[in-house]
Amino acid sequence: MTSAATPPAVENPSKSTARTRPAGPFGALAGLGGQNLSLVGALLAVLAVFGILNDNYLSWTNIQVIAEAATITGLLAVVQTVVIICGGLDISVGSQAGLASVVSAMAFTSAGSNAFAGTAVALAVGALVGLLNGAVIVYGRVNATIATLAGLAAYKGVAQLVSDGRAQGYVLNDAVFVFLGRGRIAGLPVMVWILILAAAAVHVLLKYTDIGRNLYAIGGNDTAARLAGIAINKYLVAVYALIGVVAAVAGILLTARTGSGQPVSGSEGLELKAITAAALGGCALKGGKGGIGGTLLAVALLGALENGLTVQGINSFWQNVAQGTLLVVAVVVQQRRSGDRAVGLPG
Repeated sequence: MTSAATPPAVENPSKSTARTRPAGPFGALAGLGGQNLSLVGALLAVLAVFGILNDNYLSWTNIQVIAEAATITGLLAVVQTVVIICGGLDISVGSQAGLASVVSAMAFTSAGSNAFAGTAVALAVGALVGLLNGAVIVYGRVNATIATLAGLAAYKGVAQLVSDGRAQGYVLNDAVFVFLGRGRIAGLPVMVWILILAAAAVHVLLKYTDIGRNLYAIGGNDTAARLAGIAINKYLVAVYALIGVVAAVAGILLTARTGSGQPVSGSEGLELKAITAAALGGCALKGGKGGIGGTLLAVALLGALENGLTVQGINSFWQNVAQGTLLVVAVVVQQRRSGDRAVGLPG
């Protein structure tokens, strides 16, 4: 009989996940070479096609527009990458961003046009919502998809209730919100710098820390991770709390960009974009695999495609069709690469 203290299936989490973690400086081009090279090729193709169709598409001004528009999706995709790596999912990130947007504007107005009060309250609400998601999933033992699907509806409803379904406040008379939404540093929008810093921090967390190695271990084999002494429950609750905080940052940026708190407009559909970007970027939806480099490339691809369709005057409904198609393609590719048996077909 094998001793429970030395199970043969358990190995050092850092060793067991070394093959799945992305490699290379700031990205996954080395660790997920084929996946990322495909994304680079697709991105270049999109830029080339729309650049030929419209002379202004590749202008520096439009490139900044693409980057700025993709920032909020990028932030949510970065944290969606983290939760998918550890075997979870958060479908409620769009509603969380909408709630934070409304709260930031309302707190800003109630505090006498105090931007710091608005952002602080929004961040606190984001952390609380994230902790609630984590607690329901971990201690309520509710499937992550079901729990966050409920959150998608509930947080959207709360945002509509507190705002009476209307945009709240006006923040463009405040220097802080104007700087966040329209400022520039070294020629790049401040929003883009925020995404770069957030992505860099999460990349370092995943690649260079024991926390990151443990997250990959949890997603790769949660039973082995538990036997190796990893406090899975604490990690999962912390990850969902992180998602809440970053979703709040996205909501604050949404407020700064639009000039008011938006309960739905601007945040609806962000969850689909974030999940699509993470899946396209190489995250295995079963957990244990993925990286920030691939996710950022996928965010850039989605942003370039969306902007190109808009510039060409193509019906915006086609953007939803394109996103849904890309998500299905990403999952099909994952299934083929993993060698899993297709449902309903002989092995």
